[in-house]
Amino acid sequence: MINRRNLLLSAAATAAAAPMLAQCAAAAASDADARLNALLDGWFEADIDEAPERATNLGLDKDARAGLSSKLSEAGPDAIRKDREKAIKRWDELKAFDQKGLSEAGALNYAIAAFGRETSAQTARFDYGAGPGRPSPYVVTQLSGAYFSTPDFMDNQHRIEDAAGADAFLSRLEAFAGVLDGETDKIKEDAGLGVIAPDFIIDRMLPQIRTLRDTPAADMAMIQSLVRKAGALNLSGYDARAAALVDEKVKPALARQIEALEAVRPKAVHDAGVWRLPDGEAFYAAGLKSNTTTTLSAKEIHAMGVEQVAEITAEIDAILKSQGMTQGTVGERVQALNKDPAQLFPNTDAGKEELLKWLNEQVAALEPKLPAVFGRLPKTHVEVRRVPVSIQSGAPGGYYQGPPLDGSRPGAYYINLRDSGNWPKFALPTLTYHEASPGHHLQVALQRESGELPQWRRAGGFSAFNEGWALYAEAVAANDLDAYATDPLGRVGFLMSYLFRAVRLVVDTGIHSERWSRERAVEYMAASGAKPLDASNSEINRYCVWPGQACAYKVGHTVIARLREEAQAKDGFDLRAFHDKVLGDGSMPLAVLEGRMRG
Repeated sequence: MINRRNLLLSAAATAAAAPMLAQCAAAAASDADARLNALLDGWFEADIDEAPERATNLGLDKDARAGLSSKLSEAGPDAIRKDREKAIKRWDELKAFDQKGLSEAGALNYAIAAFGRETSAQTARFDYGAGPGRPSPYVVTQLSGAYFSTPDFMDNQHRIEDAAGADAFLSRLEAFAGVLDGETDKIKEDAGLGVIAPDFIIDRMLPQIRTLRDTPAADMAMIQSLVRKAGALNLSGYDARAAALVDEKVKPALARQIEALEAVRPKAVHDAGVWRLPDGEAFYAAGLKSNTTTTLSAKEIHAMGVEQVAEITAEIDAILKSQGMTQGTVGERVQALNKDPAQLFPNTDAGKEELLKWLNEQVAALEPKLPAVFGRLPKTHVEVRRVPVSIQSGAPGGYYQGPPLDGSRPGAYYINLRDSGNWPKFALPTLTYHEASPGHHLQVALQRESGELPQWRRAGGFSAFNEGWALYAEAVAANDLDAYATDPLGRVGFLMSYLFRAVRLVVDTGIHSERWSRERAVEYMAASGAKPLDASNSEINRYCVWPGQACAYKVGHTVIARLREEAQAKDGFDLRAFHDKVLGDGSMPLAVLEGRMRG
């Protein structure tokens, strides 16, 4: 028989103990979270100290870190080996971390960090290429390397607000030569392992490096930027000092890199895929995992791409027929549309200025509509800029540069205007929505402005989430904001963007897993109508040196779109709330996002 008095006393004791138990649980969670935050924040701080360019990009090269504004990151075999060792050690440390007691937010931080650390450790096992977390088998390409990125960084990101900033510019200019030499040493080391970029890649990058070497210092955009900014501050003499450093330090280093590439060029082959490299199949699998943040295999992604290409092509076909365009394949009809003079800006300086103005007007026109589908919007604005002419021959068609953490510089959407013919008017709006808002800029700027996230989360990101969101955002503009309500060809442009990303799934896996030739991949992309032949050539070159990266877009979009479908199937669906939840905790691996949205 139960003693009622004892039962009541027991209940009272339990009730009295509940707050104490809750406090103990909170204390345990607080302790576990604090230990995890100390570990992850410490890694972030250490990484910033070793990455001066990233510190500048994030606006962290100030105060105690002001010295970073005069430095560039280390490069070369020793620096990459150090990064590899660090990646493996950190993954071991995180695996050993006691997760017991983590709060929900702490568990999310752990899951995000764990995916990043694991994939970095997996890519660190390869002793060739750009290093862990950056699965490119070649340290210098038509799209990467100091010759490609440093002049643009010095022009657009290095701050000159006083004499110290101008002096720091000169210090970085001198360091530029050392970075080039470090990369040259890595080119030679990798060649000894049998890792040499394909012949067509070397033939693309050599003219770009020679162009930089042969450009008079005074004509370089980064030097002109220094002179202009120093002049505005009434600082003199910097032009001559900068020119001397370029002529005496930088150009000889560029010449040495050219010489090294010319020396390995006779050994380069035409095979495009990484399958031909040491342990190449495993390298590609690691690249797919790192870039898509899923465990999808190359064959699964290839099949996904083939299926989606067919579906999207059928929808485009129906719209074109409704507009009286009935003759030829979809690809042929789109190519005809691409060449229609009514769709093209003149391929002149004036025409390119007109195109940039048109894009900025599109950004401004959509901005007032965003509150209808987003509860939170960034404070930082975005500008549309032209890819620097000096690198446009090898640069991607468009890309986004986020604002610093303090919002002191706007976000920037760069478009490659090498040939205006690559950008028919019907295709431009969706590119703008992808790179600016509601795409990359809205997502990245919100993340960097979020005071709730730890700094390493505000500054970090995962390609599949970021690119998947930007592609999903194109559909938000098209379907939720009726961007093409009176513009059927604009909707074709939107669908062509999706077709382009689906084609990427096919050709990236085709090149690196199915052993397609570069020419077969170019032909497939051009025949689909996804890109004109010139742009297809440039795009395929990109996939050859960044294996797996092009798959991030459509895989990411597919996951986010599926999560929305699942949410819409439930009662009380609120689109603004859905978007705010997807974006609320910043960029994360898709597997982690799925768990969070379904939880």
